[in-house]
Amino acid sequence: MSDGEMGGTGGTGDPGDPGAADDPGRTMLLVMTALPDAEAAARVARAVLASRLAACVNRLAPCESEYWWRGQLETASEWPLLIKTTRDRYAALEAAIRQAHPYEVPEIVALPVAAGFAPYLAWVAAETRPAAGGDTQA
Repeated sequence: MSDGEMGGTGGTGDPGDPGAADDPGRTMLLVMTALPDAEAAARVARAVLASRLAACVNRLAPCESEYWWRGQLETASEWPLLIKTTRDRYAALEAAIRQAHPYEVPEIVALPVAAGFAPYLAWVAAETRPAAGGDTQA
């Protein structure tokens, strides 16, 4: 299932509701990171997918990033990744990105998904569940 198949959106209700843990729309995260080259982006994408820490990773076209680093204004070409995961898998996903990422301080930003197409949200939750019998990444 691709992001292009998402269709319309549907509300997920109050995030403070006790039933939030049962609602995939309240547990999905969109995680962003950026890599210095296409090979590193592909390597990180494959690593998080192979370990079921992500249901889908979009490798975007390179962009120009401008940022402060150690007192200097820097410019670099970077390859962004958009990673779809769940709150339950976030800590392991962050650890996997940090291990595979070449930057000293990589951008790893998680955004909660407020609403989305219910079947897609359920698919993300199902595809990121640890395998039966345990998962060393969780």
